[in-house]
Amino acid sequence: MNLKVFLIIFLFNGIHAIAQELPPITTYPPEQYQADNQNWMISQSSDKKIYIANNSGLLEFDGARFKLYNSPNSSVIRSVKVIDDLVYTGCYMEFGYWQKNELGSLVYHSLIPKLNEPLIDDEQFWNILKVGDWVLFQSLDRIYSYNTLDGSFRIIDSETTRAQIFNVDNEVYFQKPNEGIFKIENGNPVLVSKDSIFADRIVLAIWKIDKKLLFIFEKGGFCFLEEDGPKKWNIQADKELEKVTLFSSIQLSDGSFALGTISNGVYHIGRDGSVINKINKEKGLHNNTILSLFEDIDHNLWLGLDNGLSVINYNSQFKEFNDLKGEVGNVYAAKIFNGLFYIGTNQGLFYKEADSQDSFTLINGTQGQVWCLVEQDHALFCGHNRGTFLVKNKTAELISDFPGTWDIKNIEANNSLLLQGNYEGLSILEKTNGQWSFRNKIKGFDFSSRFFEFTDDLEIIVNNEYKGIYKITVDPTFNTIINANNKPANGFGSSMVTYDDKVLYSQNSNQHILMYTKDQHNFVVDSVLTNIFYGKDNDLQGILIPDYDTNKLWGFSDNNIIYTTPGKFSDTPETIKISIPRNFRRSMGNSGFEYITHLKDNTFLIGGSDGYTTLNLDKIKSQTHTIQITEAYNEFRNAPKVGIVLDKEAELHSRENNIGFSFSVPNYDKYAEVIYQYKLDGLDTGWSDWFSTPNISFENLSFGEYTFKVKAKIGDQESRNTASFKFIINRPWYYSNVAIACYILIIALISFIIHKLYKSYYRRQHKRLLKENTKKLKRKKLKAQRKIVEIKNEQLRQDIANKNRELAISTMSIIKKNEFLSAIRDQLKENADNPKIKSVIRTINQNINNVDDWTFFEEAFNNADKDFLKRIKKLHPDLTPNDLKLCAYLRLNLSSKEIAPLLNISVRSVEVKRYRLRKKMQLQHESGLTDYILNL
Repeated sequence: MNLKVFLIIFLFNGIHAIAQELPPITTYPPEQYQADNQNWMISQSSDKKIYIANNSGLLEFDGARFKLYNSPNSSVIRSVKVIDDLVYTGCYMEFGYWQKNELGSLVYHSLIPKLNEPLIDDEQFWNILKVGDWVLFQSLDRIYSYNTLDGSFRIIDSETTRAQIFNVDNEVYFQKPNEGIFKIENGNPVLVSKDSIFADRIVLAIWKIDKKLLFIFEKGGFCFLEEDGPKKWNIQADKELEKVTLFSSIQLSDGSFALGTISNGVYHIGRDGSVINKINKEKGLHNNTILSLFEDIDHNLWLGLDNGLSVINYNSQFKEFNDLKGEVGNVYAAKIFNGLFYIGTNQGLFYKEADSQDSFTLINGTQGQVWCLVEQDHALFCGHNRGTFLVKNKTAELISDFPGTWDIKNIEANNSLLLQGNYEGLSILEKTNGQWSFRNKIKGFDFSSRFFEFTDDLEIIVNNEYKGIYKITVDPTFNTIINANNKPANGFGSSMVTYDDKVLYSQNSNQHILMYTKDQHNFVVDSVLTNIFYGKDNDLQGILIPDYDTNKLWGFSDNNIIYTTPGKFSDTPETIKISIPRNFRRSMGNSGFEYITHLKDNTFLIGGSDGYTTLNLDKIKSQTHTIQITEAYNEFRNAPKVGIVLDKEAELHSRENNIGFSFSVPNYDKYAEVIYQYKLDGLDTGWSDWFSTPNISFENLSFGEYTFKVKAKIGDQESRNTASFKFIINRPWYYSNVAIACYILIIALISFIIHKLYKSYYRRQHKRLLKENTKKLKRKKLKAQRKIVEIKNEQLRQDIANKNRELAISTMSIIKKNEFLSAIRDQLKENADNPKIKSVIRTINQNINNVDDWTFFEEAFNNADKDFLKRIKKLHPDLTPNDLKLCAYLRLNLSSKEIAPLLNISVRSVEVKRYRLRKKMQLQHESGLTDYILNL
């Protein structure tokens, strides 16, 4: 049982996290710079470009992109040194310099042909040093001194196992194994010390401190060379350095030392010999073997690694504690209290000694989510998902098990009470007999109370992101809610704080900051703070955070950390913006849970999802940046890019109208993100939107004059210059003056030909039109004649119709006359014995059978229906005159009753005649006689 207890205590108390706060580190793996793993030496040009001696060749880095130049003989480049505008390099059996051509690319020039004697076989050049007008190239066998003024060489034999030469106040020192330390005077080696320590141990570096030479050795350890010999410099770092093998070293501009090791990372040693920090792969490097060290113009420390490249921003205002192993987690709270540094995370409450490099240790029993660390009444309270802990040095006591303590505030009306915001409402802590304990939950309000502020002794405003704002009045005993008014929510991310004696409410959805006014009992827009936190490019992301120690109000946007303080000499607040990259904002965890707090002096802690970052406001510096166009080129489909000369106005062929530009700001600060904006005069009327890609292309530009302009911005600060490049795209040959003159002649000739052709055409058209018009006139005449014929035919038809009417009338007259005469005759037949009556009857019969009537009818019938009788006679030649009469009457569509009087016979006789006529015509039974005659 005791063993189990021991193991549990060991596990709880054994949870430690390395708590070293380090400057920002940026790592470039080989996959990023597209070259070999090993980087042997680093240098920098006056325009801040970085040059690296790499196994694959010479690497150039301008802050935006890497460019690789292959070594002149395809061997490993071991050394590099930028001197003036030349980049000197050394490799296997070769050394020389690189110079930029008119396209901005480096071109190699060998110095080997200037030597008076050949190189030693298998020589490699590991080091390059500048002393006055001389450039020294060192191999393991010799030192070659090159005079840059006259191009002459001096050669010193210096066989060694490590090619190290040292420039100390323009005096050159080097070591010969088993012999000692030498310096070069008048081109010859002079022994400085042959002490055994220099003969037997490999010297890694020589510096001068207080007019004394300070030596550091490969196996660690420092010593001064004094008049009576070397004296060991006993420092705090000795114990650390005895365990490692050093490979590279540098004295930084602040007097401290950086020591690169084999397999143990880099040590930063102070001027007093103390270990400032130790950085290795576990803490952010890509590899633990440091082949080279270099400090650039901006005091960044570059590390050439056995596998990759890293840069440490020692001069940055930021420092990072990266919880790479996940032992601490997401930091939500921090506090320095009674000499201990506490951080509250999603895994519990941790502590370490303040101002130490010790590891963080988890306080037993606090496992879980910590929301706040609040100092009240000289006591430290920890708001936890389990409730509230009272922190006592390295332990914590749970004094409230009411779950989910978001925040704790004092109650001015009663110093023995504290108000807590919890997951399910508000609660009270009470101090009794010097001990804090949970007293009660305030009844009548059960909603999450993460943000709450007093507006009066008994009036509290609670902001719930989902329910809205509650204005609550409590009874004097803080037991019960008397009144609660609610306003709808304004969206996720809203917050409420008290700052400068004002209750402020931020609305990210509406981009406003509201201030509570007691006279109106309502929130009104605070235009000053709204403009600060929601101005141009500064939209607040997340919550407002007040810091009561320094009276600052903090907020975070995508690109800046913003804080404001009350104005010292006016009512206008003073506002500072600190630029950050977008990924830093994302590393802070969920929006709405941002955290920043004052630690000490002018240093603040910013909570992150994997540790925290500290911000030292004293190190914030105004730094100007310069943008440069690094490359201009023509792009062709399925063909390599063709460079364009940058140092003069370019005149391009009309086919070279696909143009690209690369540009960069030599910035190596991890927390300074560069964005760009461009304009192409001649095409664009205004500047583009800001973008992060350091290149742009234009396709199918028309001929004309153009000026490409580009500028950069880091945070809110624009580059001090606008880089520009002017170029002209010539007219294509078909737009040249000669071509235009030819076009004019051709157009004139074509116009003349067209004119002639048109004249001929119009002449032919005129003739054709005349001919067509003549034809049209003829057609019109024929049409008129046809019209006349039609009119005449119509008149004839009218005449025929009239004659038909006349015929019908005459026929009807005959019929009526015959019917009348027949009627008279029938009446007279009753007295037929009277001779006079017989005479009258005979007269009537003569009139009924009057041939003249038939002759008149026949003439009229032929006029109305010309040739009918001839046609029917032709078709039926055996018809008698009486048959023809019957046919004529049937042609007039007369009925048998109407025909009988005309023939002076009975209706029955007419039917008999019709029957006989059908027989003569041989008509079928189903064919009608009248229809047949009408259709002839």
